[in-house]
Amino acid sequence: MDYIKQKTPPVREDRLRACNAFGGTCCDLVGASRSGCLYGLKRAFAQTYTCQLGLSLAILNTLRDAVIIIHGPIGCGGSNIANAGLAKNLQRLRDPRARGLIWLSTNLTEIDAIRGGEDKLKEAIWYAEREFRPRAIIIVNSCVPALIGDDIDGLVEGLQKEVSATIVPVHCPGFKAKIMASAYDAVYHGALRNLVKAPAYYDRVLPDDLEELKEKYSRSRTVNLLNVSSMSRQDELELTRLLQALDLKVNLLPCYAHPDSFEDATEAALSVSICPTHDDYFIGHLQAKYGIPFILRTIPLGIKHTSAWLLDIARFFGLEKEAQQLIAEETRQLQEALAPYRQVLQGKRAFIGGGEIRVGATAALLQELGMEVLGLRIYHYDHFADEIYDELNGKETMVVNVATSQPFEQANLLAKLKPDIYLGHVGLNGWAAKQGIPVCPVYGVNNLYMGYAGMFEIARRLVRILKNPSFNRNLAAHTRLPYFAKWYQENPFAYIDNNVLTGNK
Repeated sequence: MDYIKQKTPPVREDRLRACNAFGGTCCDLVGASRSGCLYGLKRAFAQTYTCQLGLSLAILNTLRDAVIIIHGPIGCGGSNIANAGLAKNLQRLRDPRARGLIWLSTNLTEIDAIRGGEDKLKEAIWYAEREFRPRAIIIVNSCVPALIGDDIDGLVEGLQKEVSATIVPVHCPGFKAKIMASAYDAVYHGALRNLVKAPAYYDRVLPDDLEELKEKYSRSRTVNLLNVSSMSRQDELELTRLLQALDLKVNLLPCYAHPDSFEDATEAALSVSICPTHDDYFIGHLQAKYGIPFILRTIPLGIKHTSAWLLDIARFFGLEKEAQQLIAEETRQLQEALAPYRQVLQGKRAFIGGGEIRVGATAALLQELGMEVLGLRIYHYDHFADEIYDELNGKETMVVNVATSQPFEQANLLAKLKPDIYLGHVGLNGWAAKQGIPVCPVYGVNNLYMGYAGMFEIARRLVRILKNPSFNRNLAAHTRLPYFAKWYQENPFAYIDNNVLTGNK
């Protein structure tokens, strides 16, 4: 893996041969993935796709002491208006002095699409520098300048010596990728080329003094903990608590981090991912360029996956015994706390929607609570999830729909499966709620979700929602989805070509 010399990263379709069109069982999915048969599946009909620019902004908007310049028409990034207050509050949970989201638009017009938008971008960079004096100026490149060929990197190279802020181009035009997770690579590509620096220290075999020895020890116990924009501050604190219990120091990034945190990334002993889908590009390049090893296996959700995540980290530092003691005590306390909730949740049937790694680990968590998982709806699929999905109970009959957007397929599945509860990500829950299914939003900036404490919170919230599903029933009685009744009688995967379940061509 060495794409950093290129101005733009490859999209996930090319780099990982990721799939965003599949319908079948969990067993079918893993088998097709391992045999290389997923790539190239497509739909004869598609409702919509999600733009990678929007997902890039979900990460970039969180950064502290940075100005975001959206290089494109005014509509690109319009959702930032709704994000400004939330970004400020969440940034201040990490740093009380944080200024919140500051963003500009170059407001390209039809004339600019003909003449080029570089002059407007240069003007926006100078304005951001003069008005806000940020640590970083991040340029988000949208479809129009990418199509007309604005030389953003050339412009940045010429301006960087005159601007005190570090200028970071992020190339994420929506038309280039149907796999929206390509946005993660686009953000990390910009960070790796512009924010990540070689360590300032020079390692000596024999340190000169006590302070240098202490610093070297600190580096040897530091891990880069890669977070995601849809996790909460409580999640960060829970995972940090577990790592600090092993006497490890944590450097959190990229979300809500200060640009300087990326410089600190090269001084860590280990990079730890909580989501392989999110982080493989970044930590792979950190290892290739700076020799920093990484752990990229699972996500710390539920007892099984949190324990495996902790043990992987502990093995690297030679702390297996300490980790096993920590896991045993945390598990004991959690099992006692879960006992009254298990009685309510036993046998309840669930459907889960969201990203591939989180959905698979959440399914395992629900099975640990005694629930039955009927089906999964994931944005895309690649080989990172094979191990997690292959270990799920009932994988032979558990239905999986791989779809970026395409809510019509999920609506059909839910009508057929009739789960007791739906657990999903933002953007998916509303569709299920309108079908009268109780909804539990499991990923969010206000919800504790990860680690041992996160499992308890999920169980508690599930029980509360299941005891009072009246809101969703009333909602279903007074609204309807925009699909004909006959669609609910058809195969939900009828529009997926080469479907392994139906044999459709």
